[in-house]
Amino acid sequence: MTRTFSFEAAHQLPWHPGRCRRLHGHHYRLEVTVEGPVGPNGVVVDFADVAAVAEREVVGPFDHSYLNDVMGNPTAELIAAEAWKRLEAAGLAVVALRLWETAESCVELLA
Repeated sequence: MTRTFSFEAAHQLPWHPGRCRRLHGHHYRLEVTVEGPVGPNGVVVDFADVAAVAEREVVGPFDHSYLNDVMGNPTAELIAAEAWKRLEAAGLAVVALRLWETAESCVELLA
């Protein structure tokens, strides 16, 4: 099952030769996919349970933040990896994660 979230955050990539070198922000969209057996209630995991973990571990801490304060090099790839690490540590059986930095650009991580 997959649940989608969004958050706003700013960052800058000092090493980047282009515009991303300057402070700027994104409307990020995060798609979290978990897997497991369908339980007696007919679901793998309740959407609300995934939402509670994702909001607590990723969306809340990242929303309206300066991502350079969270990690040294906040590229989409590294933000996605950090989100996966936090979700997995909180007990979600993550098998795929997609982080959209713009409407046209995303990073996808697979188990």
